Amino acid sequence: MRREEKDTIIDSLAEILKEYSHFYLTDTAQLNAADTSDLRRKCFENDIKLIVVKNTLLKRALEQSEINFEELYPVLKGTTSIMFTNTGNGPAKLIREFRKKHDKPVLKGAYVQESIFVGENTLDALISIKTKQELVGDIIFMLQSPAKNVISALQSGGNKIHGVLETLSKKEN
Repeated sequence: MRREEKDTIIDSLAEILKEYSHFYLTDTAQLNAADTSDLRRKCFENDIKLIVVKNTLLKRALEQSEINFEELYPVLKGTTSIMFTNTGNGPAKLIREFRKKHDKPVLKGAYVQESIFVGENTLDALISIKTKQELVGDIIFMLQSPAKNVISALQSGGNKIHGVLETLSKKEN
């Protein structure tokens, strides 16, 4: 591969890194053609962009970024596939589901919500990360709960106050 081609690939990877807020580094080596095709289809269905890339080119693209990705450099060995996404836990869920029937992909590392995760043992932590929509839903639920309690108390309290006032008005007569 000529120097110009490498530079083009590096620049392309750097642009994709800017475009997506999260990415996962996985090992998909030794998946047969049918399994690889199935993985790519599942990625497409979940709005995940899957790219197989040469480690040296990926490292140079990561070095061009404004973010420090040095913790991920040691995992750039062997075959590396990158899963780009804007949903933090999407690829982790896909990997877990896909691995019910296959040995791969193996999680090497990830950059999710401005944090770096290294190793297969972080998969469960990545799965439990909530999306922005899930967090907004949780906040709305928490905000509604006290308001519902206040409304309920006012409604029941209104009946009590009405009863007390009625009793007092009858006593004076």
